[in-house]
Amino acid sequence: MIQDDPFNDLKPIGQARQAIALDGADMPFPPYEDEVRADRAQAPAKSLHAPGQDASFFKRGSELHGKPVPAREWLVQDLIPMKTVTLLSGDGGTGKSLLALQLAIAAAKGGAWLGLEVKEGKAAMLSAEDDDDELHRRQFDIVQAQGGSFADLSRFMFKSMAGEDALLAILHPSGKLEPTPLYRGLDKAMTAEKPVLLVLDTSADLFPGNENDRAQVRQFIGMLKKLAINHSCAVILLSHPSLAGMSSGSGLSGSTAWHNSVRSRLYLERVYQGEGKDRIEDNPDLRILRGLKANHARIGAELNMAWKEGVFATEMGATGLDRTALDNKAERVFLRLLDDFTRQNRPVKSAKAVGYAPKAFAGSGQAEGLSKDALHAAMERLFHKGEIIEALGGHTSPSKQTMRIMRSSVEG
Repeated sequence: MIQDDPFNDLKPIGQARQAIALDGADMPFPPYEDEVRADRAQAPAKSLHAPGQDASFFKRGSELHGKPVPAREWLVQDLIPMKTVTLLSGDGGTGKSLLALQLAIAAAKGGAWLGLEVKEGKAAMLSAEDDDDELHRRQFDIVQAQGGSFADLSRFMFKSMAGEDALLAILHPSGKLEPTPLYRGLDKAMTAEKPVLLVLDTSADLFPGNENDRAQVRQFIGMLKKLAINHSCAVILLSHPSLAGMSSGSGLSGSTAWHNSVRSRLYLERVYQGEGKDRIEDNPDLRILRGLKANHARIGAELNMAWKEGVFATEMGATGLDRTALDNKAERVFLRLLDDFTRQNRPVKSAKAVGYAPKAFAGSGQAEGLSKDALHAAMERLFHKGEIIEALGGHTSPSKQTMRIMRSSVEG
């Protein structure tokens, strides 16, 4: 049994190392149930006193007086925060596993990811979908594209659980989730290795509960968030959207607790042209990574990329002068077309129905080459800035007025 390397299952590429058994006599940590019994036997009884009787239960805001405000930490600025969970969803075959692997290698090797700066440090990936051979091939493509070699990946660790039980929790009849030996082994390995990033692929293999059960989903995300906080790292959980999630563009599957429980959510999707039966994929190698939730930054970021020779590449990131110029252009075009449509008495809305503004503007022939998605992102930014509002309006009686987007300085 290996005693001094709890992260040996998340092995550096090129090293043939003995796997840690997850059950039986060679397990490097005791079964979870035994630890629970020991903890309960040793733990003193706790009680919740009435307010004022136990001053240590709460912290006081005054205790922060004179302390420096901690800076927010990012793995990728304004896109992937540290010490919390980011959900990356995408339909099967879109390439989310490859994209996450590229991110992990960028962190471990040092360098950019899709043109964006990444916090440097050790990175780990637990995959329940790809076997060792597939992970080997993908890493080869990535290092080849970067002009490097496997020797550069000493800080990248991976573990394939393809074909094995990869559950990180046990679901009890009561509905409570408890960590499995795999979760506890992962926790122990992270304590030893201190990665800045942990990628978990995918939720369907790792989560034991009902994805529509809000309480179970929140418990599971809470377990992952505990890893992120305790080890000061970013955790990225990959997931598949439902058919409804793909159709709506939300990228969700199951309970909305998946969206509500994480602090950042990204959606990788293919690029289509047209609507309905006329919807086609002109170039199957193109993808868009959209930021659909960002508690600590603005939403609406988009990364356009293309698959080429085994990797995703882009010439433009979501930040920087180029991206700022594109964002400014999209907002300028949106406002100009809003003014044009208002003068023509053609009201537009934010809802994806008849009169949906991004679709109407993209199809006007005056959008300066901007896509519907780019105009949607611009609309969300303009709402956030307070430059546009949605309210009842129209040159008619109040009872016949309709909801429409208008500049915030314009009344009814």
